[in-house]
Amino acid sequence: MNNYERLSLTRLQEAAHSSGWSKTVHLLETVISTQEEAKRLAEDGAPEGTAVLAEEQTGGRGRMGRKWHSPSGKGIWMSVVLRPQLPLLTTPQLTLLAGVAVCTAVRQATGVKAGIKWPNDLLAGGRKICGILLESSLREGELNYCIAGIGISVNLVSEDYPDYIQGVGTSLRIERGGEPVDRSALAGVVLAELESLYALYLEQGFQPVRERWEAMSVTLGRQVAFHTPQGRNEGTAVGLDGQGGLLLRGSAGEIINVCSGEIELI
Repeated sequence: MNNYERLSLTRLQEAAHSSGWSKTVHLLETVISTQEEAKRLAEDGAPEGTAVLAEEQTGGRGRMGRKWHSPSGKGIWMSVVLRPQLPLLTTPQLTLLAGVAVCTAVRQATGVKAGIKWPNDLLAGGRKICGILLESSLREGELNYCIAGIGISVNLVSEDYPDYIQGVGTSLRIERGGEPVDRSALAGVVLAELESLYALYLEQGFQPVRERWEAMSVTLGRQVAFHTPQGRNEGTAVGLDGQGGLLLRGSAGEIINVCSGEIELI
């Protein structure tokens, strides 16, 4: 057993240093989903940066409606309220922003060389350690708020993974050779990085996020497969467009823009 079994608000805030967002953190025991808890708080007027963390999720969700494995005391299951005064079409950029912030925090706090797979997965050793889910709420056709859901597999060991994840998922502890990670400290660094990069984004736009994402990507330069209504297609990832879409070079040299969906690294 390690010394970091329970989330601690004190350790989280110490690791976040001067982060204002760490002052509006809700630590919960067991929830169906931190996304739903954060939505409820947002609807009640919770300020930007309000974060919900739970020891366990019984109905955690990933992209495409998939279940997110969220065992008690093993990971960072967190959702953060964002209230950007931006057009709805910019929300894909926020997904990439969250990926950069979390990847930066993981590298700094744990030494694990994580990388980003477009659009929102963090990989280590070719296996998934984190997923990010951004959900938006509209009011009268305008963006009202966004909830950034972050699920990091921190201290899981191989026996914690159900059969359907074996060989696909990994954890920071596994990647550190069995050495556990202080989840509270890591969560504090994540919040601080997210707040800092978000402020930079609002001030300077997408370009700084784009540059950091491309530097941390495990997608660029790789052959990838993607699916269209016409079927499966392939290309080489070469960069991001101005909205956060993935640019691929097809077999005939043409540039293909993938704006949504998922890709498979070949």
